[in-house]
Amino acid sequence: MLKEKVAYKPYQAKDYSHLKGLNGISDETMEIHFGLYNGYVNNTNILNEKVIDLTEAGKSGTPEYAELKRRYGFEYNGMRLHEYYFGNLTASSGELKENSDLGKAIIETYSSIDVWKNDFCKLGALRGVGWVILFQDPCTKTLSNHWVNMHEDGVVAGFKPILVMDVWEHAYFRDYKPADRPKYIEAFLSNVCWKEAESRLIK
Repeated sequence: MLKEKVAYKPYQAKDYSHLKGLNGISDETMEIHFGLYNGYVNNTNILNEKVIDLTEAGKSGTPEYAELKRRYGFEYNGMRLHEYYFGNLTASSGELKENSDLGKAIIETYSSIDVWKNDFCKLGALRGVGWVILFQDPCTKTLSNHWVNMHEDGVVAGFKPILVMDVWEHAYFRDYKPADRPKYIEAFLSNVCWKEAESRLIK
């Protein structure tokens, strides 16, 4: 008896069209960015479909299968990190309070919010494209800033993203010159939804 094929449930791109009127990040930039994000969602679906087909055909040991599998980290993280990034933006940002849960967690590691912010900004200004992520270690609950290349290189296994900043050129090149990336970083921080970032904390 033939086993019925399991139906693949494709990922759906989330709607972030409400992110308009951000401080220092134009609507045009966001529209371009949404299109790129949709591409990662589509590519993740295409990868899964092709891998499932090859697996069911008994071709999981082929070079084609191997190359597709090697793309998983790039496409999946390209999708997920953009969702974290868009999710921690808002046009009505406020200040991060020292007595908030997130503020307290940051101060436990960095002594002050200003010290953490300086480290986060300097990390974001590094040469090259990638992501800056404030991660939380689920074992110790401590926070730390990390640089991530190409979506997947530098992601710490099991760590929880708390605040995600995209520093690929498409995130800012319409609004700032390459040498002005620090201005984009300041704009990003002025648009952070601290409530959303705080909600990601593992208590």
